[in-house]
Amino acid sequence: MSSAPRWDVEGRDWPNRAASRFVEAGRLRWHVQVMGDGPPLLLLHGTGAATHSWRALAPLLAEHFTVVAPDLPGHGFTTGRPAGGLAMPAMARALGELLRTLAIAPATIVGHSAGAAIAIRMALDGQAAPATIVGLNPALMPFPGLAARLFPALARALFVNPFAPHVFARLARTRGETGRFLARSTGSQIDAEGVAFYERLLTTPGHVSGAITMMADWDLESLKRDLPRLRTPLLLVHGEGDTAIPIATARAAAALVDGATVMPLAGLGHLAHEERPAEIAAIIRDAAGGR
Repeated sequence: MSSAPRWDVEGRDWPNRAASRFVEAGRLRWHVQVMGDGPPLLLLHGTGAATHSWRALAPLLAEHFTVVAPDLPGHGFTTGRPAGGLAMPAMARALGELLRTLAIAPATIVGHSAGAAIAIRMALDGQAAPATIVGLNPALMPFPGLAARLFPALARALFVNPFAPHVFARLARTRGETGRFLARSTGSQIDAEGVAFYERLLTTPGHVSGAITMMADWDLESLKRDLPRLRTPLLLVHGEGDTAIPIATARAAAALVDGATVMPLAGLGHLAHEERPAEIAAIIRDAAGGR
């Protein structure tokens, strides 16, 4: 069992592989996919995912935009750790450095789940100045009540246990377990190819460790406090069947941001962009000004 995903093994037939490149920026070696032509658009995946989650959406957006999609630190084929670890401000700074290295200033940032929180953090901290931010099933608000303390504490406990990533990776190798886990935890039904790529990542302890570390370092209380300072137009697109993050949290976050809007999607779950990529691509195009 490999410690981290290997480009020549787990990445051997990676979606949109021809668009992949490896970029040194700061303390990281980033796996980035760049495709298309037009105004720059940055795609930020969520916790536990990687660029494979954009496998169908990115080519559709590339018909109208220059799409830039990195694997976040600790995820996929990006290696190294930013200064400050995988906390949200550190991730935002690291991505800002990547964009400066690429000489790209995104006009639109699209973030899924935790990626939406990073997109907003980048705008708040001056790491990017997009004209529009689109959050797909965004994870922006702290867990309610007791869960607010239990979930980060559990992630930190798993982080300090060196065996935890190996245990999770072993579970992911159980026949059919990854597909069952995704359906149960997200409310989404994605195709077998998508499940296979998640399984490929979740069976590598290095990727699992990155996801756990990110959760252990996450601070949504600070983001909630700062949301009213956001001046970038914000659209939150949320599947009504999301079992991971209820749509009510998107509405609560939008209420804190002047002019923010929520677009509910009937019949879709947390991975709505993988379930109906053409529909999501059209929504993003409209939000970016019909480009």
